[in-house]
Amino acid sequence: MTKPKVLFLCTGNSARSQMAEGLLRAMAGEHFEVFSAGTEPKGRILPEVEEAMREIDVDISGQWSKSVAEYLGRAVFAHVVTVCADAEENCPVVFLTMGTHHHWGFDDPAKADDEHRLPTTRRVRDQIEQRLRLWLTGQGIAPKEFRW
Repeated sequence: MTKPKVLFLCTGNSARSQMAEGLLRAMAGEHFEVFSAGTEPKGRILPEVEEAMREIDVDISGQWSKSVAEYLGRAVFAHVVTVCADAEENCPVVFLTMGTHHHWGFDDPAKADDEHRLPTTRRVRDQIEQRLRLWLTGQGIAPKEFRW
C-alpha cells in the first residue's frame, strides 16, 4: 500500500519546513512519505536547525533545501502544510488545492539575531513537534516518542 505524501512548505526551506519534515519522519515515518520545500529556497539548512534536531536525536543529514518547483507535476500530496504566512500567500495554487491543506504559522528562526537564533530554533522546533503530535493524534496515529 502506498503511504500518503506530506509536503511542508515555507519560504527558504532552511528551518521550519526542514524541522517539520524531520520530526514527522521520526514520529510517524511508517505512515507517511514526508517532503519539504520552499517558495524561495536558501540552498542550505541553518546550522542552528541541524544542531537543534541533533539535540533530540532526529537525523536530518539526508535533507537539503529545495524549491517547491521540483514537485510541480511530479507528485501528488495528500497533505500540504504551510508553516509561514509568506508560503501561504506565494505557494503555487496547485499545491494549496491538492489533498488536505493546513496552515500552521511559526516564527522564522532565520530572522533571529545570532545570539537568539539557537534558542528561537529550539522553541519553534518544540512548537512544531507539539502541533504534529496533535495532528497525528487527530488522525488516530500514535506518534512515536523519540526524545532521550
